[in-house]
Amino acid sequence: MRSLVTGGAGFIGSHVARHCVALGHDVVVLDDLSGGFRDQVPDRAQFVNGSVVDHVMLADLFDEYRFDYVYHLAAYAAEGLSHFIRRFNYTNNLIGSANLINESVKHEVRCFVFASSIAVYGALPPPMDETMIPRPEDPYGISKYAVEMDLHAARTQFGLNYVVFRPHNVYGEGQNIGDKYRNVVGIFMNQVMQGLPMTIFGDGSQTRAFSYIDDVAPHIARATAVEAARNQTFNVGADVPYTVLDIAHAVADAFGVPTRVVYHPARNEVVHAHAVHQKAAAVLGASSSASLAEGIARMALWAKGVGARCSTEFSQIEVRKSMPAGWLGVAAAT
Repeated sequence: MRSLVTGGAGFIGSHVARHCVALGHDVVVLDDLSGGFRDQVPDRAQFVNGSVVDHVMLADLFDEYRFDYVYHLAAYAAEGLSHFIRRFNYTNNLIGSANLINESVKHEVRCFVFASSIAVYGALPPPMDETMIPRPEDPYGISKYAVEMDLHAARTQFGLNYVVFRPHNVYGEGQNIGDKYRNVVGIFMNQVMQGLPMTIFGDGSQTRAFSYIDDVAPHIARATAVEAARNQTFNVGADVPYTVLDIAHAVADAFGVPTRVVYHPARNEVVHAHAVHQKAAAVLGASSSASLAEGIARMALWAKGVGARCSTEFSQIEVRKSMPAGWLGVAAAT
């Protein structure tokens, strides 16, 4: 089995690549290292430095390797920021995906596994389940849902098998804690290690079901081996929602420091988002094995080992009107 894992030097992608290797796949990782790290690519995987936006390179790659499976995890996954980087968002998250689907159809890939997002549900009332008609509210969620629909169209027109996963608020070892625009658990840990207060948009009462990486990545990796998963969509992640303020307390506890928080004005974002996972449990045997405290403790141990990382400004902001206060300085994101 030869598998392509896009975004395989990034957070979720590197974990999926590692599990695919363990399952016996011959893995090729494609990543442009814009948000990932070369040392996160599994030793037994081949690495190609490139972007899914480069359709010419993709055509050559598929010609060379003749992949059986494609695991598509390359994306710039910043929901809130996506309002201000529409062109960048759609180019990378939608056009890049279309390039991959084209090559998968032309090269008769056996199954295309796509990491979508809970963002496709928008502000639909939780708990979200797969029978709901998505109503994304930001360009990131719109791009993810558009790819889901395109996969359905490619299945109908060309017979391309797919599996769609909608993970949510995934955290754990290997996350880019230096990215100030996304992944609040990593942002909080980075701030604590720098002796800074943890920053929160709004009052911290927003809820999410924060999902430990080992409760997500293994199920994505093994989906191609489960016939009943073909051409299906699955929520995957933790069942219990927590507030952002709960996360601040949990991170402080993991580092053995008092909870220090500074508040910024609320952003335009979905306030409460969590999902049910009965379908993933029934078809894939998915379950949540790590409690929030256990998962954050494991990530904190890893974060202490790598140390704090510098947050960098996103250099390709397209619209600055109404940007949340603090995003051009020190900021956090959920």
